[in-house]
Amino acid sequence: MSSTQRATSRGRDTGSPKKKAGSWLREQRQKAGLSQMDLANKLGFKYYTFISQIENGFGRVPSQSMGDWARALGLRPSQFARVLLGHYDPALFHVLFKDGKE
Repeated sequence: MSSTQRATSRGRDTGSPKKKAGSWLREQRQKAGLSQMDLANKLGFKYYTFISQIENGFGRVPSQSMGDWARALGLRPSQFARVLLGHYDPALFHVLFKDGKE
């Protein structure tokens, strides 16, 4: 197995939806001037590792806490959720926002 195949099988493919979402989240956190620890503290997490895992494409922001994440980053919750939905579930995003009827 090549290194590319191994990385892809472990979720490190830079083209994966979770990886793209994680990169976007990292960018938003950095724009807000927050470290991973700062964001973890704002969200009430004891450790920053959950933030790191999400930013590296090994997890996703739980739907029920997207509003909290958005506010912690200084973003509108609806826009935050829309961007993440576009990464996490592009087919549903397309149905909801790209069919031209809304």
